[in-house]
Amino acid sequence: MAEFSTYGIAGARVDRIAKTAGCNKNLIYIYFESKETLFTTILQKHLTRVYEDLPFTPDDLPAYAVQVFDFAMAHPELMRLMAWFGLEQQVASPAERAASQGSKVAELTQAQKAGQVGAAFSPGFLLTAIMTLATAWTAANPFGPLLDPDAHERLAALRGQIAEAVRLLAESKAG
Repeated sequence: MAEFSTYGIAGARVDRIAKTAGCNKNLIYIYFESKETLFTTILQKHLTRVYEDLPFTPDDLPAYAVQVFDFAMAHPELMRLMAWFGLEQQVASPAERAASQGSKVAELTQAQKAGQVGAAFSPGFLLTAIMTLATAWTAANPFGPLLDPDAHERLAALRGQIAEAVRLLAESKAG
């Protein structure tokens, strides 16, 4: 995690990973076949943790956005890993990531049909907007201002603003 979140896929060195892990570099290649597969395995492991720790709640999207925000702020190394993944698109996306996104979109579709979520935005757009708002202030995002994780008042105010923005998006009716 540390090697890939610091250097990305192209900049990471398997010899440094092997030295840190106290194992043989060749054994890493035998087990994982390539540096890209090792990266995808690490990304998948940590994303699985996110999926398990942050249950999706289409009935309370503002609370979900705040949970994602808190998680993102507490795990900057994972946010950097995701940024590297986005920059270095030659690596295949973990299947769990696509499945998780598809499941969330399906849940949002059902919530829209049931009238629980506004239909002004497509479920895919809404999910992307929520995730973008919730992760915009991480160190990996070039547009969000960096925040001191110990600045509790600013973080609390930001949580409230994110929740309110998501509430407005989720309540928007098709015009």
